[in-house]
Amino acid sequence: MVERVRLTEKDIAIEGRFELPQLARLNMEDQVFITAFVRSHGSIKEMEQVFGVSYPTIKSRLTRIANSLEFVETNPKPSRSEVLDRLQRGEISAQDAIKELESR
Repeated sequence: MVERVRLTEKDIAIEGRFELPQLARLNMEDQVFITAFVRSHGSIKEMEQVFGVSYPTIKSRLTRIANSLEFVETNPKPSRSEVLDRLQRGEISAQDAIKELESR
């Protein structure tokens, strides 16, 4: 849990309780590994060369890291207030609003 964030070049500080993103919670070695994986555009062959290990070793490490991460919903359902706001603005019908609220 982070309680203070400071941008030194702008002399701005934000205080509160913030949870770190999942990738920032990985240990440093796993962060380096994932960064290399992204930079190699997901090429396991390139990862083998960079780290000097075999395909099964790369796959095993990726699996371990993936299993430690929670699935992030990329298309979350709108909140109750968002549905009601859209209804109030006339963007959706009352029937559509009811369906959306019931599906939550």
